[in-house]
Amino acid sequence: MTAPTESLVVPSESSGSRIDRFLALRYPERSRSALQRLIGDGLVTLGGERVRSSTVLRAGDRIDVRFPAEAPAGLEPETIPLVIVHEDADLLVVDKPSGMVVHPGAGDEKGTLVHALLGRGGPLSTIGGPKRAGIVHRLDRGTSGLLLVAKTDRAHRALAAAFEGREVEKTYQALVWGRLKRTEGTIEGAIGRDRTNRLKMSVRAPRGRAATSRWRVIDDVPGFSRLEVRPETGRTHQIRVHLQALGHPIVGDDRYGGVGWRGVPDPRRRLALRAFGRLALHAWRLALRHPVTGESLRFESPLPEEFATLLEALRA
Repeated sequence: MTAPTESLVVPSESSGSRIDRFLALRYPERSRSALQRLIGDGLVTLGGERVRSSTVLRAGDRIDVRFPAEAPAGLEPETIPLVIVHEDADLLVVDKPSGMVVHPGAGDEKGTLVHALLGRGGPLSTIGGPKRAGIVHRLDRGTSGLLLVAKTDRAHRALAAAFEGREVEKTYQALVWGRLKRTEGTIEGAIGRDRTNRLKMSVRAPRGRAATSRWRVIDDVPGFSRLEVRPETGRTHQIRVHLQALGHPIVGDDRYGGVGWRGVPDPRRRLALRAFGRLALHAWRLALRHPVTGESLRFESPLPEEFATLLEALRA
């Protein structure tokens, strides 16, 4: 069920603008990413035809926008312990554990980070809708580490703009299979939906979006490498897909070829890898300017205990 369609006519001063930017100015209460989701879902049409976020407008164009009717959230706050790295009037920084889903979705209606945030009480931004309260960006279920949460709509809009402008510096640690030939490098490969498996992303997709990741070896573990990875873009599964394309998938990544423990000859190392039970990817460092005060902020999350234990076992 959707709300009635809103029709907009593009004025002459907006000729040449991208449709997502035009809509962001028309609906400042909504984030750019939320508007892009509407476009991707076919709820924005130009002359009756579906569009892409990059579609360029001309004066006199007619745009029809349908906003999904808000269903009751139906979210019950849950008492779930969270590690809070930083909190102020506008912002939360959470150290998310591996295995926790960020917000409710198909098959994940309980136990998410949003449920835990609601259980803490206090304000959360509303721009993303009730099921994404406070959520500005995401980490995969299996990825642990630092994640920003907006407590106010003002902070949410500023953070969304900072992510879009690549002003938030995110640094990950990843344990990958094999030893790399170089100590550092850059991976540039457009990422889109895999042709044969819609649950996967691929650098060989016919309509990929540009993506760049920079990496550096920070630790040589026999048969493995621990990397520092800085994604310059924020595509779905970007680090996982890029490292697979490099020929060094992340340990524990069953979707992108990182579960090879059966081929490890040493029984102790094989057992440690089998028991690890998660993705060896951790959002390690985060640097940004405060969305309201402009203060320079830097945060760091130590490797989770199970990650550090695996490294010790592999060295032994």
